[in-house]
Amino acid sequence: MMKGLLILLAVWCVAASAAVGLPLHTDTRWIVDGEGERVKLRCVNWVSHLEAVVAEGLSKQPIEEISNRIEGLGFNCVRLTWPLFLATNESLNSLTVRQSFQRLGLTEAIAGIQANNPFIIDLPLLKAFEAVVGKLGEGKLMVILDNHISKPGWCCSNFDGNGFFGDQYFNPDLWIKGLTRMATMFNGVNHVVAMSLRNELRGPKQNVNDWYRYMQRGAEAVHSANPDILIILSGLSFDRDLSFLKNQPINLTFTSKTVYEVHWYAFSDGSSWESGNSNQVCGRTTNNLMKMSGFLLQQGFPLFISEFGIDQRGTNVNDNRYLSCFLAVAAEFDLDWALWTLVGSYYLREGVVGLNEFYGILDWNWCNLRNSTFLQRISVLQTPLQGPGLAERREYNLIFHPLSGLCVVRKSLLDPLRLGPCVDSDAWYYTPQKFLTLKGTYFCIQADEIGKQAKLGIICTVNNAKWDMISDSKLHLSSKSSNGSLVCLDVDANTNEIVTNSCKCLSRDSSCDPSSQWFKLVNSTRSLGGGRSMINMAGSSLANVVTKFVELKK
Repeated sequence: MMKGLLILLAVWCVAASAAVGLPLHTDTRWIVDGEGERVKLRCVNWVSHLEAVVAEGLSKQPIEEISNRIEGLGFNCVRLTWPLFLATNESLNSLTVRQSFQRLGLTEAIAGIQANNPFIIDLPLLKAFEAVVGKLGEGKLMVILDNHISKPGWCCSNFDGNGFFGDQYFNPDLWIKGLTRMATMFNGVNHVVAMSLRNELRGPKQNVNDWYRYMQRGAEAVHSANPDILIILSGLSFDRDLSFLKNQPINLTFTSKTVYEVHWYAFSDGSSWESGNSNQVCGRTTNNLMKMSGFLLQQGFPLFISEFGIDQRGTNVNDNRYLSCFLAVAAEFDLDWALWTLVGSYYLREGVVGLNEFYGILDWNWCNLRNSTFLQRISVLQTPLQGPGLAERREYNLIFHPLSGLCVVRKSLLDPLRLGPCVDSDAWYYTPQKFLTLKGTYFCIQADEIGKQAKLGIICTVNNAKWDMISDSKLHLSSKSSNGSLVCLDVDANTNEIVTNSCKCLSRDSSCDPSSQWFKLVNSTRSLGGGRSMINMAGSSLANVVTKFVELKK
């Protein structure tokens, strides 16, 4: 079953995996290649900023296998983290990998690296970092260099001395020196496409005036040292707040190279997803995202969600409820993104040797996927849906179901509507009259009765063919049934078919989960139908995928 889904994922991503003309630049809110065509960053974070100052996992698997695995899972780039001291502290960066692990007492990791990546064991740390970047390029992956922290260690807190300019470990002049060194080192390395100047600015010293002062200096220094790469700028308050740019843009001497980044996790809002009503929390957090950073899209800048993620075990209610909302927003705006994280386990994190990373898509041994269904959920994000070079047909809608990662599809006009891979979707059109029509036909989706299949009909002027986006989340598609009852689109977990049921969780109830009824109308202009013939490869039904998600929510 899962093998079939991964094949379908590969089909959906194949067009997006074509050779990219580097270097990259920006065209209004889009990142584009040398031919002016959209390049969507679909990245995964790989940690290299902890005490060992070596990319995690090299004691578990050969780097070539890790790199190939990243590409095979549908990612096209790596956000590779690094600590400032790697570039500025000669007594640190001159240590060999072996010496770095020896000083931390990590003898087992030394043996693992000796077995899996012997070429790196006696390289100085800075050369080892350079070698990892080189291997990612050999694997046809783009690299974003992310200055994650100054002093190597886990990030982040308000009082760790790494949060803002002038903190104990955050000297602005030393920071610019380190950025310049890294930008210079990778000048001419084509697959290094961007530098993120600093991760998660925060703490009691943060202020807007110093943000403009130093981020401008840092951006100019990096661009001067390496004019080919994109410059990624983070905001305040753990990279959640860029609102100050609404009325005062940053003043830079160069154009078409600036990207802004933002982070969004469930825990960014405490335990609101678990303790609150999901529709209300989704509506509130989405509105806040647009107010704090999403407005930059309208101002003509790309917005890169450089960190999002969940506990991959599927047992965290807060994370589970958040993810459906996140996926709806990311699909709606066709955002560039980087998943946290690739890492299955750490050499040493916060004093714990071999700490298991439950947000990692790989397991502790870096061998297998931690959650085999997660890639299906993000599959619609792994290909660009619109933008320069993608005007392959007139704009249409996908009816995206974030809980499953699938879309509403139809096998024929006589068969029931059901969930299937988005590559198999038809083009839908949401009319000004709020009808959901099958583009190019006279057919529209109609509600019947509670618990019955939604159906295609040709009488599209009746009440049961009109669909409103209701609830605070605007993710419920609601209509009137044939007997006048209010119903919402839903999914039958046993058959995978689209049905109508009583609308869930519209009130303040925090105990229920509405996500089986969440659908997002996503705009696209790219061609569809390339994977239609492969649908049977995924098995006779995808219902068990939806069933598993529903069970996790209970």
